[in-house]
Amino acid sequence: MKTKKDNSLAIILSIIFIVLYIILAAKPLAKEYSFTPVWKIDTTAKTQEDSAATAIPFKLNQTAGYFSEDGKLLYAKPYPSKAAVSEFFYSLYNTSGSEIPIYKKNGELYAKIQASGFPFFENDNLFVFLAGGSSFAKYSTEGKQQWLYEGIFPITAFKSTKKYTAVGFADGKIKLFDNQTGSVLMTYEPAGSNYPIVIGIAVSNDGQYIASVSGQEEQRFVIAKNENSKSKIIYHEFLESDLTRRTQVYFSQDGKRVLFDSGNKLGIYDFEKDKPYYVNINKQIISVEESENLIFLLGKAQNEYTVYLIEKTNVLEGSFTFNANNAFIKTYNEALYVGKDSTISKIAIERD
Repeated sequence: MKTKKDNSLAIILSIIFIVLYIILAAKPLAKEYSFTPVWKIDTTAKTQEDSAATAIPFKLNQTAGYFSEDGKLLYAKPYPSKAAVSEFFYSLYNTSGSEIPIYKKNGELYAKIQASGFPFFENDNLFVFLAGGSSFAKYSTEGKQQWLYEGIFPITAFKSTKKYTAVGFADGKIKLFDNQTGSVLMTYEPAGSNYPIVIGIAVSNDGQYIASVSGQEEQRFVIAKNENSKSKIIYHEFLESDLTRRTQVYFSQDGKRVLFDSGNKLGIYDFEKDKPYYVNINKQIISVEESENLIFLLGKAQNEYTVYLIEKTNVLEGSFTFNANNAFIKTYNEALYVGKDSTISKIAIERD
């Protein structure tokens, strides 16, 4: 039989246990991000000249141009066929032309490339994909060809940093190029699938790693390391289902993680922790932008778009959805800009 003394001791011990549990286990509630519109401009409005403003490029709803951080439409040009835009230059072209014009951001003609193909600006580089789809050339912005790669199999994935370019082909091969010389630094095949084709690719800023999504029937995500021009597979995984479209693969600017769209979820491989993380996303990722502390994804399903916010802890921190026929996202100086049909908005992101 328990005495009153035993019961009192049990009560005291229970109270002590509860107090210790609250102290040790309690965690502060995580702060949430909020999205607040700062300004909104219409791309069909009258442009405003401001030579001192930083020009941020856009391409939206068959209009190409530039806007400023404070909400000025600096330049806008409708285009009937195709357009490519960079921070300093843009091109309006058609696939049947024999030359490609290069314009300054104020609309002044700067140079002409004597070639037929598709111009592509990325990280201060200008490439032209040539007729046939298996060859490409790198050009200076003055229109001079710097080097040429002529291939046999169609190019199916392409990604360029300032110094390096990774290219995937329909036969499953991947090549790493030096942007200055055009030299092929490494060639390899991820393999592992019944039908080889590369549908997504990215290269780290230092050129040491290439990440890819490739193959049909046992599609794989593969990370290869460049070791003296020989590839070393450091990570791979088979995806749950095969994608039949081009897909996004993205290295973070600090090189600590690589993101890949696997259809019904986003994969994030963390190099420091040497393991993957996954975020459920039910839309096709069509673009990735990054600020100092955040990564933004733009997902699309028919006419519904969602902007996803991922903190560099590999966790989805927030999102917002809207309907549009065309959309884009852009980051600059820690701000997020969202294009929707004929409007562009600046979004302030705060953590409450």
